[in-house]
Amino acid sequence: MLKPFDECLARFGLPEFRREWGAIRRGIEKESLRITPAGHLAQTDHPEALGSALTNPYITTDFSEALLEFITPTSEEISECLAMLEAIHQFTYHRLPDNELLWVSSMPCPTGSEEDIPLARYGSSNIGRLKNLYRRGLSHRYGRLMQTIAGIHYNFSMPKDFWPLYRKLLGDTRSIKDFRTHHYLHLIRNFHRYSWLLLYLFGASPVVSKTFVKGRDHHLQEFDQHSLYLPHATCLRMSDLGYRSEAQKSLFVCYNELDSYIESLNNAMHTPYEPYEAIGTRRNGEHLQINTNLLQLENEFYSTVRPKRAVKRGERPITALTRDGVEYIEVRALDLNPFAPLGVDDEQIRFLDAFLLFCLLDESPPCNPSEYFQISHNIEAVVENGRDPQLELKRNGDTVLMQDWAGSLLDGIAFSAGLLDQSHGTDSYSASLARQRAKLKDPGLTPSGRILSAMKERGLSFYQFTMELSQQHRDALLAAPGNPALMKRLEEASVESWLEQKAIEQGDTVDFETFVEQWNQF
Repeated sequence: MLKPFDECLARFGLPEFRREWGAIRRGIEKESLRITPAGHLAQTDHPEALGSALTNPYITTDFSEALLEFITPTSEEISECLAMLEAIHQFTYHRLPDNELLWVSSMPCPTGSEEDIPLARYGSSNIGRLKNLYRRGLSHRYGRLMQTIAGIHYNFSMPKDFWPLYRKLLGDTRSIKDFRTHHYLHLIRNFHRYSWLLLYLFGASPVVSKTFVKGRDHHLQEFDQHSLYLPHATCLRMSDLGYRSEAQKSLFVCYNELDSYIESLNNAMHTPYEPYEAIGTRRNGEHLQINTNLLQLENEFYSTVRPKRAVKRGERPITALTRDGVEYIEVRALDLNPFAPLGVDDEQIRFLDAFLLFCLLDESPPCNPSEYFQISHNIEAVVENGRDPQLELKRNGDTVLMQDWAGSLLDGIAFSAGLLDQSHGTDSYSASLARQRAKLKDPGLTPSGRILSAMKERGLSFYQFTMELSQQHRDALLAAPGNPALMKRLEEASVESWLEQKAIEQGDTVDFETFVEQWNQF
């Protein structure tokens, strides 16, 4: 039900919310494993026809040659953003070798040896070799299998014109750069507090292939001969078995001020860590990792959200943030939705926008170590038992039913959804919120619940379930008409990317050993 606009304004203490403030800019980064028609991890090189993984702005690789990453430009229109993501999928499918498929689940396909997971390669330039070495370091630190987990990264920013007017409304005298940075960190603190809600609503990894935990301790239960699960799990991707780091559990990364955030990461990047020192940086003349510190690079810090700024090629993210402040935030807590051909849909995006706007406009107390580790507890609880109606979370030192807390949060998000509905002259944001309320009443409507129900009803293993949807989505994408203008744009970018990679390789002025040494001196 639509909230009256004046109530929405009053909820956040706003005298106005201009129509143009609803022109949120978003971009999507979507990862997918390339697999063979038999469902095995592809061993082929990154297809040349997709362009250079180092320089193509739309199609690159993440950890592995087989782990594609699709990147849309930022857009004010949800439909435009999704149209570009669809075009990238279609462009890619027309150029994949040997009838390869894109695996549509976040948790990887059944795999053999870790050595069968090829590291991504980026050419012979110093920066390209550093990217490969960083991944080599990840493989030594965490194993290759963990790094093949895929997800959706959602980049969110308010329109440029919002900030000076919002600053005036609040009577703030800081520079626009400092004001914007302060409030994006405000958003991030709230995101951390409430990110468990996204894991419940959109988590889509309640089950894994048995090969994923082969040789590791775990407490998963047997679903069938080939699959393991937890009955109330939502997002095993974010569990201790998934995209988490034991070494980083002790890190307290503070988001109260940009300086404290940067200091936290800087300390981690310059603090030797004994297990990584035992690995070393070289063996038999071969590079093993960039350094032996707790973090090789800023991006090694595993977080559900990051403050971000566009960087120049070869520039450290911390350098750009220090110089120009936070430009946008990157949400990293989202599974691929295997029921959606693109891994995400417009309904989810509308809720994300309302959720993030709520985090920005609502009160956001400073974080502290006690709350920071309480948040980690809540995430772990929802990851493993989120669909248990009796699940309790910790809030301000007390316990509360997750269902009750989620309901009150959705009540608050209804007001930010109302602001966006008014801004766009629609009711689609409130409609998306209503569908999330339905998931709260019936956990079986969540993606994780739907996955397990479909597998049980049809007697499918995780592999069979995902293969079936992967083939269906591939066929649908290839059958859909392509956008000629977008296809031309992607083709031109692919060709130009090889020329750009060659120029970078020819422009190196020092040898790789010197380059790594200089990088570590930052």
